[in-house]
Amino acid sequence: MSPRTIQPEGWAPALGYANGMLMPDGTLHIGGQIGWNADKVFVAKDFAAQMRQTLENIAAIVTTAGGSVENVGRLTWFVKDKAEYLANQREIGRAYRDVFGKHFPAMSMLVVKDLIEDEALVEIEATAFIPPSA
Repeated sequence: MSPRTIQPEGWAPALGYANGMLMPDGTLHIGGQIGWNADKVFVAKDFAAQMRQTLENIAAIVTTAGGSVENVGRLTWFVKDKAEYLANQREIGRAYRDVFGKHFPAMSMLVVKDLIEDEALVEIEATAFIPPSA
């Protein structure tokens, strides 16, 4: 059995990468998601709103694979501005809970010099487990 590419319906095509790859054992690898919408447009310019969209993108990929955010076991965050992240903790926490509820997977955060998309303020990759019978 081969891995299955996961692409939410209605999303602009991923070019040169996959948004998600579901392995035969149920492991779902989610490529780095950023704060653009299904049409690859950045609607929000602030960190918290981009972070919310990024998490919504991850949730959409997990749902497309047959799971839910509770199946996410790991998130790795890449942020461009540590000070902006720290200054917006309350709003970030609210946005996180709106999407992931009280589910807190293992997380790492790295501060990076830049991201490939100039408008992106945050990128998050994830790993989930979708039981094969799901």
